[in-house]
Amino acid sequence: MVALPGGNFLMGSENFYPEEAPVHTATVDGFEIDVHPVTNAQFNVFVEATGYVCVAERDLDGKEFPQLSDAERTAGSLVFTPTEGPVDLGNWRAWWRWQPGASWRRPSGPGSTIESLAQHPVVQVSFEDAQAYAVWAGKRLPTEIEFEYAARGGLDGANYSWGDAEPDPQELPANTWQGNFPYCNTGAKGFAGTSAVGNFAANGYGLYDMTGNVWEWTTSRFTADHGGSVATSPEGCSCGPGESPGAGAETRLVLKGGSHLCAPEYCHRYRPAARSPQTADSATTHIGFRCVK
Repeated sequence: MVALPGGNFLMGSENFYPEEAPVHTATVDGFEIDVHPVTNAQFNVFVEATGYVCVAERDLDGKEFPQLSDAERTAGSLVFTPTEGPVDLGNWRAWWRWQPGASWRRPSGPGSTIESLAQHPVVQVSFEDAQAYAVWAGKRLPTEIEFEYAARGGLDGANYSWGDAEPDPQELPANTWQGNFPYCNTGAKGFAGTSAVGNFAANGYGLYDMTGNVWEWTTSRFTADHGGSVATSPEGCSCGPGESPGAGAETRLVLKGGSHLCAPEYCHRYRPAARSPQTADSATTHIGFRCVK
């Protein structure tokens, strides 16, 4: 982990998406944060020690979902699937599919494996799964404020975690989509998907993959914008170790950092200020997490 001092910083952006505005002064207390996202190897240690079963590995309860057939209640999760060519970028269902049997062990479903991905970020983990790991590790998940403060690496107000310059395709600073989304990805440094942690340059705080690679869970509830009031950390809308954010399917939490699926023409969110809503019970092939304390 890296210890970060507390302080004030400019949070948000008014240059990209409306939910990132307004830019305002945020205050954060000092904290420690994982150098990189939790890897498959690290998550495996947790599962072996506790016997934990992830949300994506559990069949849906027939009493809770009586309208679904047995097949529809089979455990699974969302898997990104490239399209054959250009599609309407307003229809995300064109490249996401529900895949029975997909889980952190088999990210793309039956037949897939993490055997060669020990140092890649664990994916297909819901908020509940990430929270369980954090509690086991004696840590917690970050608030949105903490994550953005760490992602900026000391570059207050910059568009990216490396400054204001657009990414250099000859020396990519983050694992993001290269090519035409969602059908042609030439790969970032050879990775057309998640990348092993540490393959892209650290930010000013010595932290890896704070933007790109995988979206990461925070404990902050998603709102349409930052509201304009002075924000502090910890937030009143955040959850500590062992606490619940509310009804899983109805609660939308803030994801930070962007992922390997982010492309400028569709999702220009590989930036510290970027934020995305996600229901707490969701698990996909591009969501992971890291811990703080």
